[in-house]
Order: sequence, then structure tokens, then C-alpha cells
Amino acid sequence: MKKPLRLALLAAAIAAAGAPALSRAEVALLNVSYDVARDFYKDYNPLFQKILENQAGESIELKQSHAGSTKQVRAVADGLEADVVTMNQATDVEFLADKGLVARDWAKKFPGNASPYTSTMVLIVRKGNPKGIRDWATSPSPASR
Repeated sequence: MKKPLRLALLAAAIAAAGAPALSRAEVALLNVSYDVARDFYKDYNPLFQKILENQAGESIELKQSHAGSTKQVRAVADGLEADVVTMNQATDVEFLADKGLVARDWAKKFPGNASPYTSTMVLIVRKGNPKGIRDWATSPSPASR
């Protein structure tokens, strides 16, 4: 049988909600997440780990599993025993809800209707940006150029 799945869409939401109750036998937590979040959690996990260890009074290991979001939610649905699933797409969480692994009303359980942030896309261009690639969100619209 699968462990209960604890859902967090943002690591800060986990910390704000408080540390999960841990027994002596439970000394490792697995966060299943999408690829882009790998570097964030690499830097954030040591800080979060200290909070958990202070609250639990014992050493806790934080494990990470990162891949494409579709691959990750399918792995969880197929039995990967995640303690935390951090995804940036509502459709990924809805997939888990459809499988009965996340409460149907998951969005209402967090501030902002469980939409704490949006994905950040990073484009790396060649030196001097020879193709003139721009960030359209902050650049003037084509009509105003």
C-alpha cells in the first residue's frame, strides 16, 4: 500500500504549514519534482532540513527525484512512494487527484487557490544575441516599436 501522499506546490508552503509528523522509523522524505526545480531544491533543502530536524529532534534525510513533470506524476501514480510532490502545473496535480492520490479540493487547501508562482523560462542566447531574441513580457509590444 502506498504511503499517504503529502502535496506541496512550493517548498515555502510546506514550511508555512509546519513540518510533517515524523516517527522514529521515518527519517527520510522523498520530494518528487520536475526537472527545472532541481537547482532550487538543491539550495533550499539544506535550509528546510534544519527546520525539520529542529522540530523532529532527529536527523532527517531529504531525497530528491527529478525528471519531466509527466514522467514524475506517472511514476507516483504507478507506485513511487513520494512524501512530497512539487509540481508547477495544475494538470499534473489534477492527474494525481484523478488517481485518488491527492484530494479533489487540493487547490483550496493553500493560499492563492494553490497557485503560488508561475514557471520561469530561461533562454540562453549566443554571445551578442545575433537573432535579437527578446523577453516579450517586459519588452515593448511590436505595435509600439
